[in-house]
Amino acid sequence: METNILDTIKKTGFSMQELTASCPELLSLRDVPQNPEHHGEGDVLRHTEMVCEELKKLPLWQTLPEVERALLFLTAAFHDIGKPACTRLEDGKWVSPRHTIVGEKIFRRIAWQENERFGLSFARRELVAKLIRFHGLPLWFWTRQQPDVELCKAAESIPLRFLDLLSRADTLGRREARPDQLSDQVQLFGEYVRELGIWEHPFPFENPYTRFRFYQKEELWQGACLYDDTTFDVIMMAGLPLSGKDTWIAQKSGEWSDMPVVSLDDLREKMGIPPTRPSGKVVQEALELARGYLRKGRPFIWNATNLLTETRQRLVRLFAGYGARVHILYLEVPYRELLRRNRVRARQLPESVLDDMIRKLEVPAPWEAYSVTPLSGLDFHTLTCYSL
Repeated sequence: METNILDTIKKTGFSMQELTASCPELLSLRDVPQNPEHHGEGDVLRHTEMVCEELKKLPLWQTLPEVERALLFLTAAFHDIGKPACTRLEDGKWVSPRHTIVGEKIFRRIAWQENERFGLSFARRELVAKLIRFHGLPLWFWTRQQPDVELCKAAESIPLRFLDLLSRADTLGRREARPDQLSDQVQLFGEYVRELGIWEHPFPFENPYTRFRFYQKEELWQGACLYDDTTFDVIMMAGLPLSGKDTWIAQKSGEWSDMPVVSLDDLREKMGIPPTRPSGKVVQEALELARGYLRKGRPFIWNATNLLTETRQRLVRLFAGYGARVHILYLEVPYRELLRRNRVRARQLPESVLDDMIRKLEVPAPWEAYSVTPLSGLDFHTLTCYSL
């Protein structure tokens, strides 16, 4: 019988030592220095070991279902996996800028490429990845200009009750110059998100349109109720090359069956521009076609990889400006299947190009559009919050 990483964690009694034996990637944390003012305990590996031990001591963690305990333990073990790549000496102090963002990508890539070893479903993998991404949020949310937006965004992807436990363990698992201050900040986080009503689930917006506008940074109160004046749909495909976007479009049915398709790959082939060459002219031509449909209020499908949040958001703003409801469909296949498809493809992508895309990939977050859906048909709320 196959065993996944969560089974290993449970069977070995939630042992960091045993987990490291199964996940040698964690050894990269050894000898990575930290600022002793905030981490007097030593290197990142020592901190991680202490966080895992402190997590197991938390009474609330001990009451969770076993699978949730295992997921949080796995997150604690990998929460600083981005530090080896980000740590540097700056003004005489060790810092690790953007390590949470990098860590999210690293964990996702490892768990996806090594799925035979990790055995995580899409939902569980994304839960851990997003917990890594947001694990510092309880300590700095109150410093942001729009803290409610930051917190609600996080709640779209993860139950914040998990984040609260992870942050408590993170603050306890260190030798900090001001431990009481960190503890107070985590306490404030828990109280504040309960007041917002997002402790367990995403914020219950009055309608999808209000939710969409709130996340477009229009300084809107989340409790508002806006009239939905959108008039047509635009489907934005997203996913690595060879993940099946063209196949899905060819098999589409129902209300989307008659939509025209703006395909960057088709335009690239028509214009005779290989994948390894700059795509500026291709994108320009695609945008001209899209604007034609947008001016007519005609639904269409935008078919491209759309791997980066920044790229997707730029397009979402453009399409929404014409009154469109933008829906993102994200496709993904197992890593080894992706490699197989590339090997049999008539025009193979160079492995270096594919690897670069994999490193850059940012899986669409639920807040990015009117709706965001993996091709399985289940929405992210169901995947991450209710079906672990």
